[in-house]
Parts: sequence; structure tokens; C-alpha cells
Amino acid sequence: MRVLVTGATGLIGGAVARRLAVAKHDVVGLARSEASAVRLTDMGYQAVQGDLGDAVSIANAVQSVDAVVHAASPNDQNSAAYDEAATRAIIDALRGTSRRFVYTSGCFLYGATGDRPATEDSPLNPLEMVRFRQALEAEILGAAADGVHSIIIRPAWVYGNHAWTTMMMYGSAQEHGAARYVGNGRNRWTCVHVDDLADLYLLALEKAPAASIFNGAQGAAIPLIDIARAASEGAGAAGRVAEWPLEEARQALGGLADAIACDQLVSGERAERTLGWRPSRHSILDELRSYAAPAV
Repeated sequence: MRVLVTGATGLIGGAVARRLAVAKHDVVGLARSEASAVRLTDMGYQAVQGDLGDAVSIANAVQSVDAVVHAASPNDQNSAAYDEAATRAIIDALRGTSRRFVYTSGCFLYGATGDRPATEDSPLNPLEMVRFRQALEAEILGAAADGVHSIIIRPAWVYGNHAWTTMMMYGSAQEHGAARYVGNGRNRWTCVHVDDLADLYLLALEKAPAASIFNGAQGAAIPLIDIARAASEGAGAAGRVAEWPLEEARQALGGLADAIACDQLVSGERAERTLGWRPSRHSILDELRSYAAPAV
């Protein structure tokens, strides 16, 4: 297939683009500028001009492809508006075509789960920063009735390839001699390696039924303080950690602080059972310990 990937130079979109290329699909990246287009072509992809906030450019980009993977986000105060505009433009361009559309949502839609792992059928209690996705997901799934082969993937905490949130703890250990974690550290993260997640996107693109949802979640949930200790060890700080009070973290990180402090258990069993997904990469703890640095 010829697949448009938004965010093809980002963490998730980049891993997805690489995996699609290995599987012999033709990757088309969305480029906001000539510099972005050059970067995409240097990576071996085709480039098409477009911007998340420009519905016409998105629609034009969709016309020339067989499928779309939407994995881009500005990760700022414009995220909701841009995501809604781009997603609706993609849906409108795909109506009546039966072409596939894989949308990147996230497990923060479940909110705090307690000790019962969230499945794709669990009630939604979204964190404020992603609340807009609850209604948007409903639009995406509803588009299946209008001939859009829509699929939603909800990644858990993504690590690998120096993902920013985990590297934030690593960086604080390098800078201050202790990895800072938000809150009391007892909350748990369910995680997924970005390359395992890319495998899931490929399987979903090729095999998932229309109007389906899959959690991209791997293995047992891990207490945040343990993740911070691994980051500290990798950064050469001998496992030293320090609490970052939630209220203080909110001043610096906004709603992301509440996401970091959220306690979640999430199951990826549906993707394993239905699509044959077999996540196999090393854990987030091993990932962080592998980023060796001189002792502090």
C-alpha cells in the first residue's frame, strides 16, 4: 500500500514509517516546509506538502494514497485543535472509499484504573489534556458507516529511541545527581517499546477490522519510582531519585504532570489475540539502564 504517515519524523510516526518501509509499503510523509520535505526524502520516503491545521492540504495529501496513519501532534496548546482539524479532514477525504485510517489516540483516556487493567471496553475517564479525544474517537468509529475503514490505537507510555518523557528523568539525574519523579512515585506506568508499537500499527493496517480499537500496551505495569531509579542508574547517579511534588510539577509541565502521576494498568491482550501482536523488546527499565553515562 501507499501509506500517508503524519508525524513520520516523530517518535511514533517515525517508528511506524520505518516498519512500513521494511514491510515494503510505500511511505508518504506530510511535510510542512521544504526543509521537512528534504528530510523525508533523505530518509527514503516520498513527501507531500501539508499542515495539520490546513484541511485542504490534508485532503489533497489523502487523495494520492491507499491508507493513512495519523501519528502527528504539536504537543502544545494547539494539540486538540490541530488533531481535530486534521482528523476530520482525513475522514472527509476517505468517505466512501473503504480505505484504511489508523488514528493514534492514547491510554490516558482511561484515567486512573486502579488494580483492574483497562481493556478497550473499559469506561473512559479521560485526563483533561486528552478529553477532546473521547468525542473525536466516536466520530472516527462512526465514520465506518460511511465507508471509512477506521482503526484506533491507544498507546500506553511509549519508550525507546530516547523518548522525551523518560529522558526527562534521565536528564534530571545527569544535571542534579538524582532522577526526579512526579508525585509520590507509587503510581504505575504500563509501557510499550516504540518498535513493538510500530509492529502493532503494521498489523492493524493490514488486518484489523473497521471500527476497531486496540491498546498498545505491553507487560506488567511498573511503579514510577522504579523507572526513575533505572533512569538514575543509566545516567550514572547510582539510583538516586528525588520527589517532584505534583503541584510544583504542574507549574512547569501543565497537564502532563497529572499524566505522569496517573496510576494505570492497561491490557494489550486484545491486539495479541486478534492480530497476533507479539511485543518482544526489552523493558523500559533495561532501556534506561542502557543509556550509560559517566558516574556523577
